[in-house]
Amino acid sequence: MSITTAPLTTTTRRWRTGLILFGIALLVIGAITLLNDVAPTDYAGIAIWLLGALVIHDGLAAFVIFGVSILMRRTSRTIPLAVIAIIQGALAVGAIFFVIVVPAILKKDIGSANPSILPLEYGLNLVLFYVGLAMVTAAAIAVYLVLARRQNARPSSSQD
Repeated sequence: MSITTAPLTTTTRRWRTGLILFGIALLVIGAITLLNDVAPTDYAGIAIWLLGALVIHDGLAAFVIFGVSILMRRTSRTIPLAVIAIIQGALAVGAIFFVIVVPAILKKDIGSANPSILPLEYGLNLVLFYVGLAMVTAAAIAVYLVLARRQNARPSSSQD
């Protein structure tokens, strides 16, 4: 079985090259910033955080999102793919916020010499964010279903 791909146009090649160069430039800026602004003693902590983020993303979040989509497809063939995609997007956003906020929650519980560093209630804010995310996801699904129903109710313009 062979896979055929569309030929690359000059414009596509230019965009691809430009985006690759832009990504490399961002990596270089990040590396320079790391070397200039972060003490070498903090490199281990940063590496541990990056490793933890990788494990949470690839080992947990991607697996859960994939599992939820498979489960939704198998349990009900009537769920539109767009609804599954909306739910997958919400799960991905929720996982990203989890990875970002949980270290702040843990650090706040440990304590700090300067109480103004982590002044907010991050656990409560994360729960409120998840409630808002669920509401936005439900609204997006509802809007999609209404628009799809209207589209299906529209008379066909094809002539026999």
